[in-house]
Amino acid sequence: MTVAKPSTLPHPAYKGLRSTLISILVSMGLVIIKGTAGILGNSYALIADAIESASDVFSSLILFAGLRIAAKAPDKDHPYGHGKAEPLAATIIALTMTAAAILIVVESISNILTPHEVPKTFTLWVLGAVILVKEVLFRFIIKIGEEADSTAVKADAWHHRSDAITSGAAFIGISIALIGGKGYEVADDYAALIAAVIIFLNAYRVFRPALNEVMDAAPSADIIQEVKVLASDVPGVKGLEKCFVRKMGFELFVDLHVLVDGDLSVREGHDIAHAVKAVILDANPRIYDVLIHVEPLDATHEPYF
Repeated sequence: MTVAKPSTLPHPAYKGLRSTLISILVSMGLVIIKGTAGILGNSYALIADAIESASDVFSSLILFAGLRIAAKAPDKDHPYGHGKAEPLAATIIALTMTAAAILIVVESISNILTPHEVPKTFTLWVLGAVILVKEVLFRFIIKIGEEADSTAVKADAWHHRSDAITSGAAFIGISIALIGGKGYEVADDYAALIAAVIIFLNAYRVFRPALNEVMDAAPSADIIQEVKVLASDVPGVKGLEKCFVRKMGFELFVDLHVLVDGDLSVREGHDIAHAVKAVILDANPRIYDVLIHVEPLDATHEPYF
């Protein structure tokens, strides 16, 4: 009962790779723009924003590699495929976000303790454009991540959202510094600190589902219920003893214990198992393989559906 669907690169993976390339190009451009504007405009909040965009480039490269590996077909050394590369990529993205936040905190504190000039007015225009670009990029990538149910793609999207939030905090900090004038220069740096805290929180939001997937946490209860209903409707199935579903990259693997009449022949039980597997695979294209164990129904079993 272990013959799976033909190994093909899932369509969502193509979309994820394309969105990642767009992410890399946009982030590289923003690193140059924000870094230059931050230096010329005396704004560390904007420089911190550039650091966040630089980490975006690195994390997107990790994501691209992770998606490429996760999309590979099963082989002798990886009979269940390479799907774990996807949540591992998301984990690295979360760690990258955390490292960027720590760097921003260290530099912000240093700037708070060191007197500096008030940021230039033009930095606000730069930040306004950055916020718009990053929010559009977030919405574009999160939609692809949800369609593919890709932990890594959604992680990349949240990295862009954290960048937009960082830019928003910098905008507020610079505005306060410009309005307050001399003595309010540190508002820019405090804004960078607040942004760092938000980045930490987003990193946790990215890390938690990635860790769950690496540890084979159960997917949505709706998927498990769907499998149970499909299996229980197959003629000859008397009940289900166990039903486990795990996510491997873009695909789902099902382990199912099916209860049948104990007086059936091995051939008849085998045919019922094949029928169950065919129904489940046909009903949900995300399910890559179904491993079925046939159990004879007797007094020791308490079937459930």
